[in-house]
Amino acid sequence: MRADTQNTVEAIEKSLDLLRQRMDYETAAYRLEEFNARVEDPTLWDDPESAQKLMRDRQNLVDTLERYEGMAQELSDQKELIELGEMEDDDEVVSEAEAALKALEKRAAAAELEALLNGEADSNDTFIEINAGAGGTEACDWAQMLQRMYVRWAEKRGYKVELQSEEAGGEAGIKSVAYKISGQNAYGWLKSESGVHRLVRISPFGKGTRETSFASVWVYPVVDDNIEIEVAPNDIRLDTYRSSGAGGQHVNTTDSAVRITHLPTGIVVTSSEKSQHQNRDIAMKALKSRLYQMELDRRNADINAAHEAKGSAGWGNQIRSYVLQPYQMVKDLRTGHETSDTQGVLNGDLDAFMGATLAMDVSGKSRAEASAEE
Repeated sequence: MRADTQNTVEAIEKSLDLLRQRMDYETAAYRLEEFNARVEDPTLWDDPESAQKLMRDRQNLVDTLERYEGMAQELSDQKELIELGEMEDDDEVVSEAEAALKALEKRAAAAELEALLNGEADSNDTFIEINAGAGGTEACDWAQMLQRMYVRWAEKRGYKVELQSEEAGGEAGIKSVAYKISGQNAYGWLKSESGVHRLVRISPFGKGTRETSFASVWVYPVVDDNIEIEVAPNDIRLDTYRSSGAGGQHVNTTDSAVRITHLPTGIVVTSSEKSQHQNRDIAMKALKSRLYQMELDRRNADINAAHEAKGSAGWGNQIRSYVLQPYQMVKDLRTGHETSDTQGVLNGDLDAFMGATLAMDVSGKSRAEASAEE
């Protein structure tokens, strides 16, 4: 076996070993038996919400087991093919098997990262808010670019994307937008995106000068119905107003949009895309999710420090820089991960950045630091 192919095999084996450890493979069969026994309980669906959670947890375990065992079997099969091809001097068989191993290496690495999503709320759906920061019209346009980037990322993953509220910019773009994104591990993947995002480019608004713009991103988990978050009526102020969309015949003409202010914390949430009753319900769920995120932050000093470091949407607080002029580069300032494929990133290719942050959260080191020590 060639040296580079042996390196690929070792990388796959390392990823599978870590995946095996993180899923606690030795007890997986026992846990699946427990799930199956509970599924057969005739009273299971007396509590539909608990039943649905149980079914989701069971399916996640089944999927993880099948994925691990399938990749382990494929690794064994391709190694055997390479040995057979080398014995018979069949270069075509060897080449096909080596290509299959390269593809398997990527899948195993992705599965390893997915296994890192084992935080308390990582499997939950998520809310994401984008707000234009310093930079006026330029910042509003930048906020809209980020809006498109995250929607494309979510759609590529097959996640459901629901608009919660949107406020148009004065001349272009948006001042703010909020979405609910639903899908397995939506919060776990997106939580690393919270922070200030900085854009450097030539102004598209006729100035012809290089401009720096900022926008902030907030990500917090949708609270499961089995998690109790108490909000006292006296702690909130509820306001209704007309939503301000992009204009035209679909702009609301009644005060159906809802804004809820949580007085003890100053948290403000809005919803403007449904009826007033629906908007009130959506905004209250968003508020509870924000309060739950605060509780998660208190429990996790690292997450809390990240949110505190985020600060205002301006100089010194950014987590990632997107430079379109005078060169092409997107760089995460926490992990050091970077790419010159700026258009790919703006089209939603964010997995490498999210993966680098996940890996750093576990090891406490960036990938560059970890590689330097090996």
